[in-house]
Amino acid sequence: MIKVWDYLKEYKELRTEILDAVDQVFKNGVLIFGPKLEEFENKFSKYNDCKYGIGVGNCTDAITIALKACGVGRGDEVITTSNTAVPTVTAIVNTGATVKFVDIDKYSLMDVTKLSGAISQKTKAIVPVHLFGQMCDMKAIMKIAEEKNLKVIEDCAQSHGATYNGKKAGSIGNIGCYSFYPTKIFGAYGDGGFITTNNEQLFDKMRRIRFLGMEKKKMSSGHWNGKYYAVEHGMNSRLDEVHAAILLKKLPYLDKWIARRREIANRYNEELKDLDLELPLEHPNNKHAYYIYVVGHKNRDKIMSDLAKQDIHLNISYPWPIHIMDAYKHFVCSDTCLKKTEVVCSYTCLKKTEEQAKKIFSLPMYPTLEDAEQETVIKELKKLI
Repeated sequence: MIKVWDYLKEYKELRTEILDAVDQVFKNGVLIFGPKLEEFENKFSKYNDCKYGIGVGNCTDAITIALKACGVGRGDEVITTSNTAVPTVTAIVNTGATVKFVDIDKYSLMDVTKLSGAISQKTKAIVPVHLFGQMCDMKAIMKIAEEKNLKVIEDCAQSHGATYNGKKAGSIGNIGCYSFYPTKIFGAYGDGGFITTNNEQLFDKMRRIRFLGMEKKKMSSGHWNGKYYAVEHGMNSRLDEVHAAILLKKLPYLDKWIARRREIANRYNEELKDLDLELPLEHPNNKHAYYIYVVGHKNRDKIMSDLAKQDIHLNISYPWPIHIMDAYKHFVCSDTCLKKTEVVCSYTCLKKTEEQAKKIFSLPMYPTLEDAEQETVIKELKKLI
């Protein structure tokens, strides 16, 4: 069987290191907010060229905390894309804010030419999604954000190690948010998330929010006298010591794994270029980390079904754009569209997003994918297309 993703080979290679790391945590007697988390926060922040880092429970929490720290709440609007995983929008809605969607470009990323038209007086932040392992046009996004005095929170859930003009994902906007969900480029063996920033005030506020609104520095001094005391309303979102220790063991391999992903992608590009198949495009300013390798074909469902019969199991990311889901279809993409429909947006302006969702699917992509397995996938695709 060839899966679209598999962690078992990786675990087999790192098993001794992983189990030793977990054993050390258990022997240390600290399971939450301990030395492994502190070490990982320092090292992963440094890896991303950022001054500060915060480990949290997952990327949904990371984006929620980031938005709250930027003052986003009820009555505000946040702009993002509909071509993303649900958690991006979940996080925005969790703050009480309204979502506005803009369409995508040929790279499957936020179309920055549509961004200014979606901004209103209520807009407070932009959440560019660095999708599939590739970064958005951050120069253009930051220029617009600075002109309009908006905060930029980078959704880096799928882009660990990716770069834009040599700068790491999560290091350009006001805040970067990451996922350590097991399937990710840099995944744990359970849930986990991370926040980066170069702003000390935002860092302090986000660290408070993730720990129930408590301020450790104040709790250990003054009239709080070390007591359990919330300075502001927060939430409970923690990256535990076990996963911090596991991620510390995996971090030295990250660049090597990304290089292997790019090697697999290059082979797909070369072998499949003459087929009637839409291949992913890499922006010339980017270093694509290839979280997934997404292709497109009008007969997607038949292709996937036929490959499954050959024990090759693929995936679709994502078959349903967020704006057509029952939970979120009431959000509009711009004030212009709202005026046209009076109730809800028809989303004719998200044409590329909807067209892409009908044809995209992902080929197997992970560092331990064997050359022979990839060759089988390529061979069977060539037979079908």
